[in-house]
Amino acid sequence: MDIAASIESSVTSGELAPGDALPTVRALATQLQVSPATVAAAYRELRQRAVIETAGRAGTRVRARPAVGAPRPGRMAYRLDLPAGARDLSGGGPDARLLPALAAPLARLADQPAWRTGHGYDTAGPLADLLDHAAARLTADGVPADALAVTGGALDGIERTLTAQLTPGDRVAVEDPGWANLIDLLAALRLEPVPVPVDDDGPTEAGLRAALAAGVRAVLVTNRAQNPTGATLTADRADRLRSLLVNRGDVLVVEDDHAAELSETPLATLTGATDRWAFLRSVSKPYGPDLRLAVLAGDARTVGRLRGRQRVGAGWVSTVLQQLVLELWRDPQVGAQVAAARTEYARRRDGLVAALADRGITAHGRSGINVWVPVADETVPLTRLRDAGWVVAPGAAFRLRSTPGLRVTISGVEVAEVGALAGAIAAAVADRPVGYGA
Repeated sequence: MDIAASIESSVTSGELAPGDALPTVRALATQLQVSPATVAAAYRELRQRAVIETAGRAGTRVRARPAVGAPRPGRMAYRLDLPAGARDLSGGGPDARLLPALAAPLARLADQPAWRTGHGYDTAGPLADLLDHAAARLTADGVPADALAVTGGALDGIERTLTAQLTPGDRVAVEDPGWANLIDLLAALRLEPVPVPVDDDGPTEAGLRAALAAGVRAVLVTNRAQNPTGATLTADRADRLRSLLVNRGDVLVVEDDHAAELSETPLATLTGATDRWAFLRSVSKPYGPDLRLAVLAGDARTVGRLRGRQRVGAGWVSTVLQQLVLELWRDPQVGAQVAAARTEYARRRDGLVAALADRGITAHGRSGINVWVPVADETVPLTRLRDAGWVVAPGAAFRLRSTPGLRVTISGVEVAEVGALAGAIAAAVADRPVGYGA
């Protein structure tokens, strides 16, 4: 029998769910009456295709986001079951109540001919007006905007950039702890992640130096609202990282400014430090997760490769979606709503960090919608918090070598509830370490 195909079929059908444990190589070999080498080869193939992963003492399990289709979407393995009445602070998404309403922008677009008819195969592509507006926004933040592309969100842009430049087996420097979706994407692309520790100021200088010495072909950086720690790349740290990259023209630098207009901290960027670079700014956090659009700036060769690969694949991002995003950008009322959301998120996040500090707990969250709480072990505090009515995300999904922690998404917490949440975390987190990183 084809062991790999059988396991993949079980994952696809939902018989095996994300996070489910698989038998040991020896146990499955005995059960199927085959050699352990046969099972080991099947597991190796599934790991290479990002269907399963080996998690140390936890054994082999289905990945939180396996690279095969499931019959229907569901909660990922790193998100705990939500008991009745419990508050879900594990998702990482914005507060739907703080997103701009789409009814008025859609109504204004409804009578426009291009909205009604869209574009055909020969005329579709990035809207000139959208690119002009994006270029003005990026230039104001110090990002060169001579070459631009439009992708279906940040992760789509990152994937297209990496696949256009790298080959399976290449090493990629990635933040640790870092975005779980990105770690899964690297596995699916068969790229080897090289962890770079993160502190409140962004990726560490020593970490990037070590990654470059390890021969990485690309470096992935989150400028602001880093997920899961809330770190913000400072101007001083950016200068130090640029000094390491300046003579490494062969290294691709990809920056993800996913929080964009929701960030209250100024942008520091590495753009231009190497000959190959890409800077992504998506609209999902400020305007809504279902608006799958990001603008990508980069050097001419990187953008040219991405757009060429896009033409022979998906073709283009929906013109209708591009028109809607442009309308949102142009609407001053929408701008005011995004600014109000930015202020509200900061109140919630800073309030929780301060309330935890008052209770002797060091937490991290300089920007964005997440707070990272270092812990000695994740299992016990997760269970205690769930029993107390708060469900947060275990740090395991975001870590490669860094120490344990909990990710708390503050978008679902009112300012008035911050004290109660901090008290619940304080009661759940005992014998915790201070700080985070490798």
